[in-house]
Amino acid sequence: MMASSSFQLNGIPSVALRRRTKVSRNPNMEKLRNGYLFPEIAKRQNEHLEKNPDAKVISLGVGDTTEPIPNSIASAMAEYSLALSTVEGYRGYGAEQGNKELRKAALYLKSRIFTAFYLFIYFFLQLMFGSSMTVAVQDPTFPAYVDSSIITGQTGYYIDNTVNKYGGIEYMKCSPENLFFPKDLSTVAATDVIFFCSPNNPTGHAASREQLEKLVEHAKRNGSIIVYDSSYATFISDDSPRSIYEIPGSKEVAIEISSFSKSAGFTGVRLGWTVVPEELSYSNGFSVLEDFDRIMCTCFNGASSIAQAGGLSCLSKEGQKAIQQVIDVYKENARVLMDTLSSIGLRTYGGINAPYIWVHFPGEKSWDVFNEILEKTDIIVVPGCGFGPGGEGFIRVSAFNRKERVREACRRLKNLFT
Repeated sequence: MMASSSFQLNGIPSVALRRRTKVSRNPNMEKLRNGYLFPEIAKRQNEHLEKNPDAKVISLGVGDTTEPIPNSIASAMAEYSLALSTVEGYRGYGAEQGNKELRKAALYLKSRIFTAFYLFIYFFLQLMFGSSMTVAVQDPTFPAYVDSSIITGQTGYYIDNTVNKYGGIEYMKCSPENLFFPKDLSTVAATDVIFFCSPNNPTGHAASREQLEKLVEHAKRNGSIIVYDSSYATFISDDSPRSIYEIPGSKEVAIEISSFSKSAGFTGVRLGWTVVPEELSYSNGFSVLEDFDRIMCTCFNGASSIAQAGGLSCLSKEGQKAIQQVIDVYKENARVLMDTLSSIGLRTYGGINAPYIWVHFPGEKSWDVFNEILEKTDIIVVPGCGFGPGGEGFIRVSAFNRKERVREACRRLKNLFT
């Protein structure tokens, strides 16, 4: 007999009332601690609204974009979509590796970096690496790198709340005192894969050329593969490298992933890419590129052709200009937030080459700071401990919101802290 709704949690019947199969649960799923960071934040926001139904909540938390997609880019997707309703314009499956014209445009615009590389749309890497790989991450780091490694069996179990780490992961501590880069890479254990994000989410720090040279040297010395996430590279204003491939020798040790999500407002459209150099190989000499191509062709039929039409428009001169205008809005928001938080005596980092501000609250628990800000200002931020043990005592503040709401948030924060 089916369980009634009164015996369900979020529509899921209780354990006692569910019919059981003989299929065992993936043991790696049992390693995951609590909920994923951002659903947990959404849960606490909903609880706050239940208690305070009239609260005008402002989110400076989840890094979702708020500015509209530029008209020229949205129009390109609309035109392509409408063309699908005609005999002449209809297209079915595309190449798993991505639209040829889009790949050519990307190669042309970034020819100094990507020459002779094979460019893919979207990314699908963890399956290729398998469960026996060892992993290193920045600390703090975007939690998806850790959680996806857990699910694919590359880690041990969560240790405890005092350590806030998973066994089997090498956490490379990146603190303000060392410009958010591991203090001494020679003391970092050798791993197969190194996840590295620059500009970094959550700290907002863009790695310098010297730092990336050290990272590439470390990978070469240990025979590692760097998975380099450059999703926020378009926010860089100074001479920090926008790609790992600006570093000599990186073609032999690095894969780069990125997306249009934050620069073009594609968080709902979903379009990204992966660059796998032809020079990259496994310990037996086999091409990483060939395996990645096989994974993509087997498990992924390619990105939406409509999204790729938008991506092609993003890479046009008009699209690039429009995207820069959107980025400028978020960068101005970040400047206003930085100025406000600094003026009330808080120590802040980031906010220049990325849409995130990393704010230090020495001696305080980041979830306590999150709760206080939410309860007293109706503002959502992100507790730093969600990004790893190195994030305790910090919060991440996002510049992704409408200009007027960011300024209202600044007014509320000033009132709270002064």
